[in-house]
Amino acid sequence: MYMDNTIPIFIPSKGRHENGLTWKALDGMGISRYRVIVEPQEYDLYRKVLPEEKLLVLDMNYKRQYNTCDNVPYDENPRVGSGAARNFGWDTAKKEGAPWHWIIDDNIRRFLLYNNNKKNIAKFDIFACIERFVDNYVNVDMAGMQYAMFVPKKLKINPIIINTRIFSCNLIKTDSPFRWRGRYNEDVILSMDMLEAGYCTMLFQTYLCEKIRTGTIKGGNTDELYRAGTEAKSRLLKSVYPGKVKLVMRYGRHHHQVNFSQYKNRLIRK
Repeated sequence: MYMDNTIPIFIPSKGRHENGLTWKALDGMGISRYRVIVEPQEYDLYRKVLPEEKLLVLDMNYKRQYNTCDNVPYDENPRVGSGAARNFGWDTAKKEGAPWHWIIDDNIRRFLLYNNNKKNIAKFDIFACIERFVDNYVNVDMAGMQYAMFVPKKLKINPIIINTRIFSCNLIKTDSPFRWRGRYNEDVILSMDMLEAGYCTMLFQTYLCEKIRTGTIKGGNTDELYRAGTEAKSRLLKSVYPGKVKLVMRYGRHHHQVNFSQYKNRLIRK
């Protein structure tokens, strides 16, 4: 098994110290190279459930200076989402000299290996498998795992999708010339920023993450942003990419729709 413990894993978290889904899943896989990014006022709460070396305290200037893409000043609305903490993790990876880094949501129940029409709970470092694969290409700046809910059984699928959005479980090339931005939908914005610039993304469907549905678990963006529904986040994405995003209704909620097949960026091997 290929292992590279120099690739850090960052988990931005807020209001979920009693939950710990993602880091408990990583512990179950024998993965110890993660750190949880917390805000200063919650440090003592997280310290009750995690050792000091597993915690990074967010520099709050990252929230004040974050580009929310809606021109609303921080003083008027300090709820900027998780993008600021993700940028903090990115800069930490730069300081530590890590060539890649992971940014993972804190509400992922488990990670799965999909093979022969079976979803098996991963018991080894599948993150290292993805790291090894993407490092074969010079123009892949982000990769990640597909949501388990989007891979139904008895459906023939491709093991990897090239040039699409990466949600919630993002492996990012640290020297990539981009930043997280957007109060909402920062995953989609970053994916589209990279694709529009000609870079490739890779979404793995052999490795899956089982994320808790948005709005169903206390804390995080559920409390920060989504109490009034999902319409605002879809409209913000459309304002960033008006010609590429449509507003639709799905499952009784507002959603965005992006045709990622329009991106034909070609992989370049090392």
